[in-house]
Order: sequence, then C-alpha cells, then structure tokens
Amino acid sequence: MQPHAPPTFTKKGRLNARYYEKELELLQAELVRLQYWVRAEGKRVVLVFEGRDAAGKGGTIKRIAEVLNPRFARVVALGTPTEREKTQWYFQRYVAHLPAAGEIVMFDRSWYNRAGVEKVMGFCTEDEYQDFLRACPRFENMLIRSGIHMVKYWFSVSPGEQERRFQSRIHNTTKRWKISPMDLESRAKWVEYSQAKDAMFEYTDTKKSPWTVVPSDDKKRARLNTIRHLLSQFPYTDLVPGPIELPPRPSIEGYIRPPMTEQTFVPDPYGPPAKADEEAK
Repeated sequence: MQPHAPPTFTKKGRLNARYYEKELELLQAELVRLQYWVRAEGKRVVLVFEGRDAAGKGGTIKRIAEVLNPRFARVVALGTPTEREKTQWYFQRYVAHLPAAGEIVMFDRSWYNRAGVEKVMGFCTEDEYQDFLRACPRFENMLIRSGIHMVKYWFSVSPGEQERRFQSRIHNTTKRWKISPMDLESRAKWVEYSQAKDAMFEYTDTKKSPWTVVPSDDKKRARLNTIRHLLSQFPYTDLVPGPIELPPRPSIEGYIRPPMTEQTFVPDPYGPPAKADEEAK
C-alpha cells in the first residue's frame, strides 16, 4: 500500500498535520481489514511496544486500538507486580494476557521491564536479570512455535526531544499524569538505559523474534511508519462486510413515554435546550 500522496512537511521538517490525518485514516481502515482477517483465520497476535519514557509508544498504541473492536483487540499495561506475583515465575503474569484465537493483544511495556527499568533501577538482582536474558528468547520461541504471531517495536527518541516532551507534560494539566517519579529518575540515567537496551538487543533481537526500531522524534511519522510495518507483517485480505441495509423501523405508534419532568437530565450550560425529536421523547 503506497501513501495516498507525496508527504508534506512543516518548516521544522515534521510531517504536516493535514497530510498525517488523511494518511492515518487510510491506514486505520486497513487495520480494520486486518482485524477481520485475524478473526476469520483464528490468528493470535502479540504486539510488544517498548522504548524510553516519552518515546511515543502510548500515542501509537492509541491510534491502532481506537478503530479496532475492543472485544478482540486489547491493550495490556500492567502495573507494579503484587507481593504474590513477585513470587511467581517471572513470565507468569504476562502469560495470563496472551491472546486466544482471533485476538490481538498490545503490550504497552511487557516482560522486557526486567531488561530495562528493573535492571537500571535495581529492582531485580543480577542473577534474576541474567536469567531473564537467557530465558526470554526461549520463552518467545515457545510462543511462536505455539502459533502466536509476535511483532516487537522499540521506540527510539533523542535526549533533546525526550526533554521537550517531559516539559510539555509538566506544563499541560491533561498530560501531567504521564509524568511519574520513575520518569524523573530515568532522566539522570540516560547512559545506563542505553547500555541496558544494547544488552537486551544482543540477547533478544533474534531471527525468529526480531526487534523493529521506530525513530520517534517525529511522533506523527513514527505512528504511520509503525502501522505500515505492522500491516506488512500479515498476508491479510479484505473480509470487511459490505454496507448493511437497515430494515424499516417499526412504528412506535401507541407508545407513550413517561413525562420528561419525572426524569433527571444532565445540566446544559451551553444554551437553551435543543428541540427534541418527537419520536425520541
């Protein structure tokens, strides 16, 4: 699938917003076709999204998930493990979220926490970390042999762009929840996270389960490129049903609605009430 037109850019070299919205609309339509195919073929799909804080993982996941049927495509973003989960086999709590036939599961961070934040912040022992590096490729090979289609993305952001996004989150009330104490600590450990990522790739960037790196300083371009790559990983066909012809709606003659004064309505401070459709009363 080719872009709908040659891309256009802003003065700063970022993808033009209007072009991005049109291209995203076309790619999201393809995602719907992909989901119908996954459902029809009984495929099981796992998408892993990893990367630095503020690298754009969440925004990309949102654009993928927002057009899919949430009954069969879900996002898994696990919090801190409970005391009970800490005593389990490390991969155990992730296994519980793996897809059944016809499902797509998107991991917004995954078992790779152990190779990143847990390693850098000292939340695991050196033995636990080394055991993960050895076990992870075997774990993923086991999933792939079972028939799961796995695609792994690493979102890469430059130090300057990450800092700009952190500042944006601090000064924007609607984004401030995205800043956590862990994010602030990670700013001082850029090199340590880089070294942890390099070691992780050395062990887990395998032929059967490779990493695909997404340069994400331009978030719009990163989203489009990720969706395009994702679509290219599956030989899907268009199984979306054609337009549905709605049957005539039966008459509501004879139905008398209880008085509207007996109901409580949401306050409307934006002007006088709109005239209600007589049939909707």
